[in-house]
Amino acid sequence: MSNSILQYSSITKKIVMALVGLFLLMFLLVHLAVNSFLIFDPSRALFNEGAHFMATNPLIQSMQYFLFGGFILHIILGLILQIQNWLARPVRYKIEGWSHTSPFSKFMIHTGIIIFIFLLIHFINFFFVAKFGEVPVFADTEMEDMGLLVIQVFKIPGYVAFYVVALILLAFHLHHAFQSAFQSLGMNHSKYTPFIKGLSTVLSVVISLGFIAITLVIFFSSRYQA
Repeated sequence: MSNSILQYSSITKKIVMALVGLFLLMFLLVHLAVNSFLIFDPSRALFNEGAHFMATNPLIQSMQYFLFGGFILHIILGLILQIQNWLARPVRYKIEGWSHTSPFSKFMIHTGIIIFIFLLIHFINFFFVAKFGEVPVFADTEMEDMGLLVIQVFKIPGYVAFYVVALILLAFHLHHAFQSAFQSLGMNHSKYTPFIKGLSTVLSVVISLGFIAITLVIFFSSRYQA
């Protein structure tokens, strides 16, 4: 790890982490929208068209490197800040405030690590298979049948169970992270902080339940055949 990252102030690291986190949140919303195509069109045609567009669009393809870099930077900064907090306060307060005792903030590093493990497995099952494996062609088109790959994975009980648990933890992570991002950016005011807190709840629930719903519909419905 480069020493230059460690030399930045905690405030600078928090601001960078906040901006990266908001960028990753946008990715989750786009990813959820594309995945929802499988629910609206079980034939997989709509989903495969969306996946094919994203896989062949130069701008989107170039953005994937920013995405991967963002994930890595977000994780590194999160670990550094957590370790610095532990070192700066080796003895815990006898009476801690809500910011320290809230489960959303207290276990951020733990949920983050579990989500990171999940992302590694998720990327291996989808991204690396699509890039380096063999994906069948959809119908008589030139598009890869990525929808079939999704259905095959979401028909595995163990993976679905782990996926659901990871997404529940993601909801906890997003709920606190979204609020913290705006606080790190200096947007903390009595007028709009309640709105930000409410929006963080809505986004964390919609994103997590959205992915969970798609997964469970595919797993339990006979319309989706692997």
